[in-house]
Amino acid sequence: MNQVVIYTKRTCPYCIRALELLDSKKVVYQEIRIDQHPEKRSEMEHRSQRKTVPQIFIGDTHVGGCDDLFLLEEKGELDTLLQHK
Repeated sequence: MNQVVIYTKRTCPYCIRALELLDSKKVVYQEIRIDQHPEKRSEMEHRSQRKTVPQIFIGDTHVGGCDDLFLLEEKGELDTLLQHK
């Protein structure tokens, strides 16, 4: 399974939704809380070219945010991306 990294903030409702979807699929992920580790914000912005959370990466693919993750799920492409090596 591809490594999943998600940059979040505790109070972000979109982060919570994205994490709930990943949890419902039993995905193991690395959550990087930029509210707890503000030095990781610049890393997130550099990797994603975006300033908002969540920012989700599956393997080498930048998925985007919560809406992008749910769109992949609706299209039936999320499981394939998670399994692709």
